[in-house]
Amino acid sequence: MFNPLKKKLMEEFNSTNEPQVMAKTANAETNQPNANFDWDAYEKGDDLVSNRKLDTELYDKTLSQIHDQEVVEGTVVSVNKREVVVNIGYKSDGVIPYAEFRYNPDLKVGDKVEVFIENQEDKKGQLLLSHKLAKHARAWEQVEAALESQEIIHGYIKCRTKGGMIVEIFGIEAFLPGSQIDVKPIRDYDVFVGKTMEFKVVKINNEFKNVVVSHKALIEEELEEQRKEIISRLEKGQVLEGVVKNVTSYGVFIDLGGVDGLIHITDLSWGRVNHPDEIVKLDEKINVVILDFDEDKKRIALGLKQLTPHPWDALDPNLKVGDKVKGKVVVMADYGAFLEIIPGVEGLIHVSEMSWSQHLRSANDFLKVDDELEAVILTLDREERKMSLGIKQLKPDPWATIDSKYAVGSKHTAKVRNFTNFGVFAELEEGVDGLIHISDLSWTKKIKHPSEFTQLGSEIDVIVLEIDKENSRLSLGHKQLEENPWDVFETIFTEGSIHEGTIIELFDKGAVIALPYGIEGFATPKHIVKEDGKQAKIDEKLPFKVIEFNKDAKRIILSHSRVFEDEQSGKNVDNNDDQQVAEKKKKPVKKAKTTLGDIEALSDLKDQMISDAKEALEAKEEAKKNKE
Repeated sequence: MFNPLKKKLMEEFNSTNEPQVMAKTANAETNQPNANFDWDAYEKGDDLVSNRKLDTELYDKTLSQIHDQEVVEGTVVSVNKREVVVNIGYKSDGVIPYAEFRYNPDLKVGDKVEVFIENQEDKKGQLLLSHKLAKHARAWEQVEAALESQEIIHGYIKCRTKGGMIVEIFGIEAFLPGSQIDVKPIRDYDVFVGKTMEFKVVKINNEFKNVVVSHKALIEEELEEQRKEIISRLEKGQVLEGVVKNVTSYGVFIDLGGVDGLIHITDLSWGRVNHPDEIVKLDEKINVVILDFDEDKKRIALGLKQLTPHPWDALDPNLKVGDKVKGKVVVMADYGAFLEIIPGVEGLIHVSEMSWSQHLRSANDFLKVDDELEAVILTLDREERKMSLGIKQLKPDPWATIDSKYAVGSKHTAKVRNFTNFGVFAELEEGVDGLIHISDLSWTKKIKHPSEFTQLGSEIDVIVLEIDKENSRLSLGHKQLEENPWDVFETIFTEGSIHEGTIIELFDKGAVIALPYGIEGFATPKHIVKEDGKQAKIDEKLPFKVIEFNKDAKRIILSHSRVFEDEQSGKNVDNNDDQQVAEKKKKPVKKAKTTLGDIEALSDLKDQMISDAKEALEAKEEAKKNKE
């Protein structure tokens, strides 16, 4: 039995697939159904789904094959004031803002334009295109090609920026460093703004999308051939005209017409030059002489001073050693000063030739730059072009008459000039110094450093002890201005005599005791034990017995314990005898002193010593109180 539904479906199928069926049965005599057709599957609808998929695939094949992030060509299908619709052969058209085409006011329907595919289908199903990004992408391709091929491109200088200029090439911005604008330094960048110039792409940074261009590279290429030709014709000693291109602290660069040369600062003038701008100015035309050149390194050494005679050749031929010359100090150093006699001719005044003093100081203590003075020629070598000068020779040598002016034993007032660990250098007059040894400063004080006794710049009375005229040396003394008090002390601090003393210092090896007349003695630890067995303390006043007196070494050894030990052992009588013996010893000594002065003078000396001792003790006590 024939199914009516099946018949209806067959009719629909035949009408839908009529072209295909006709094609398949074109050679058949009668139009019969396909014997291989699955009617059951068609009845269920499965075959309709597969056909729709097939139709979709066939439709997709008719569309252009496009990919995101690529540049393709499209056709303008619609233009208005807000947007431009572009067909790229895809299933939908793309819409681009009209602002991206402002550079092309004549855009019309049918024009071909390049677009960048941002997204084939956004959330709204819209095809996203960009003409601006297409131009940018295409520009980068052109920039990269220009870098690879080193072709010359044109660019528009938009504005000035830090260190250079901003240049527009292929619609993107590139950086033109100031050093790449021209072969010579540019002092005014603003004159280039708004100009269109030729450039070469010299560097690309894809990560940061930076492009660096150069105009200088084009000029250098043109100059390279000129440079080779110029260098090939150079000769040492040749004089050329050039233009001052740049001035630095070390020299001047000269443009010789396509090739640069350097005049070192020492080749600018025979005289001293502090800075090249003292001699030449920018853009000045000058004649120079070629001193040397290197074809491989393309270096040319030039000279300016060599075009004029050497100043030494113009120096007065009658000048000789001993003559006086005048000049100006041009350079100072610790070891001396350079005096310019005429421009380019200098003589050295060594510091030892500035003063007759043997105590050398820095040359800056005597002279300074720009001082104008007179000097005496000490040596003169015209071949080596060297001259040494002196200024102390303008004054008489004080050492020539030293033995008559500062005779041994004569007394003078000197000025303290310098300290050393072993003494004081004192100046009697300009050029005459003498040494006061530390041991000749005081008879009684133990001085560790001269600064404890006097000060720099202060005056001090001295006596001449010894003269060494050959070596220009004087030995001076200060303590010798007074009698040696140890001659008197020898009669007072006899061995066995007892005196009151104050302990002023305590240390492991003993104690220092201040005695009358301002002198000091020493006691070992066992000799400062008191009668009660306790150790004596600082600032205690106790009786001390002299157990040793050495005038040559200026040493007095004392003992406090001997005082009560002798009394306990019954030797106090002997002590009295010792004192009587000491008194007997004093009398003949006093008589001996009468040959040098009367007894009253000796008494005054002792009173003065006692006064000095008291003042010393009071000063030490005051110092101790201040410390506490």
